[in-house]
Amino acid sequence: MKAGEALPPLEIPVTRTLIVAGAVASRDYQDVHHDAERARQKGSPDIFMNILTTNGLVGRYITDHFGPAAVLRKVAIRLGAPNYPGDTMVLTGTVLDVEAGDEGETARVQVVGKNGIGSHVTGTVTVTVPSSDRDRAVGRPA
Repeated sequence: MKAGEALPPLEIPVTRTLIVAGAVASRDYQDVHHDAERARQKGSPDIFMNILTTNGLVGRYITDHFGPAAVLRKVAIRLGAPNYPGDTMVLTGTVLDVEAGDEGETARVQVVGKNGIGSHVTGTVTVTVPSSDRDRAVGRPA
């Protein structure tokens, strides 16, 4: 793990099921996340993903790369273009900086998630990779 390292992209198909399941799982019952007719009445062309689902997908992206022992210390994201059904969101990341500490290495990672209409999410994630898992996170045998 080093500054400037690019994480491999993760393509996430944005389906109705993902949008609705994410809203229900996060107890966000706003109709714009599950009722297409109501979403259109409120000015949206369709239902769209909520921020909590996006936050979870960003966390998954980071832990998929750095491993299951990685600890998310801070997730600071901002939404942009909505995620509508039928699109694909592609998450990418770049390690901004790395600091060694008693618990392992802590990195700040810039994350961007783009879809067909623009940037859906931008932000920074701070993650700690415990010393015992550090080599596995960069693809070296332990």
